[in-house]
Amino acid sequence: VQLQASGGGAVQAGGSLRLSCAASVRDFENYGMGWFRQAPGKEREFVAHISWGGGSTLYADSVKGRFTISRDNAANTVYLQMDSLKPEDTGVYFCAARIGGRPDRFENYDYWGQGTKVTVSS
Repeated sequence: VQLQASGGGAVQAGGSLRLSCAASVRDFENYGMGWFRQAPGKEREFVAHISWGGGSTLYADSVKGRFTISRDNAANTVYLQMDSLKPEDTGVYFCAARIGGRPDRFENYDYWGQGTKVTVSS
C-alpha cells in the first residue's frame, strides 16, 4: 500500500487549503482513512477520520467546523478541506489507512503517507 499526500502550502490565517491523498491499493474501500498532523517539536496528533464507506466521520475538537474530510472510492483518494485556517494548524499533515481499532489513535493505522507541509501565517 502506498499513500501519496499532496496539496500543502503556505497561506495566511483565514485562508483555505485542500489536501489530497491518493492510495495505491486494491480494495481501497475496505480501509478507514485518517489525517494526522505534526507540528515542530510536538507529537503527531489526530485530525480527522472517515469510514470505509464515507458514512461516518470523526474530527478533533480543534478542527471541528473548519475541516471537512471526504473520500472518492472510485478514485482511491481521500481529501481534507481546510477552511478558516489558523497559525496553530501549521504542521506536516499525514494521511493513513486502517482496518480496525480506534480511529483517533495513530497506532491503529497500518499504512502512512509521506506527509505534506502546511504553513499558516498570522
